[in-house]
Amino acid sequence: MGLDLGTKTIGVAVSDTARHVASPLQTVRRTKFSTDAAALATLVAARQIGGIVLGLPRNMDGTEGPRAQSTRAFARNLTGVIPLPVTFWDERLSTVAAERALLEADASRRRRAEVIDHVAAGFILQGLLDRLAWLDREHRRPGDE
Repeated sequence: MGLDLGTKTIGVAVSDTARHVASPLQTVRRTKFSTDAAALATLVAARQIGGIVLGLPRNMDGTEGPRAQSTRAFARNLTGVIPLPVTFWDERLSTVAAERALLEADASRRRRAEVIDHVAAGFILQGLLDRLAWLDREHRRPGDE
């Protein structure tokens, strides 16, 4: 499951069981941590999620600021509620890519506002899935199937 953590919303995306394709799922409106975590736990249970990737909001120069620290704190708290592996993925430009994709799909401004967060989560998750697939190909020995 991929998460795009914002101050007001959490974009959620999931992958197929083969871990090839990320699909935007929904946007969770944030209230307080316990409520947010419960909503995510419900999705994890319903979808048989095996791990979580959180978009890490780095600065354009690669450094981490207050938003990245907040994301890391959210992840620490989340692992206390949802006992799954959690990792991070550099989310720089994921929202820009999501916006561009929605513009190319000719989505209205209102529709873009409704779905941008979970589409961005899809970009975050797809980035990780692509990296895992690449690593799998790189470490496969000749003759492996």
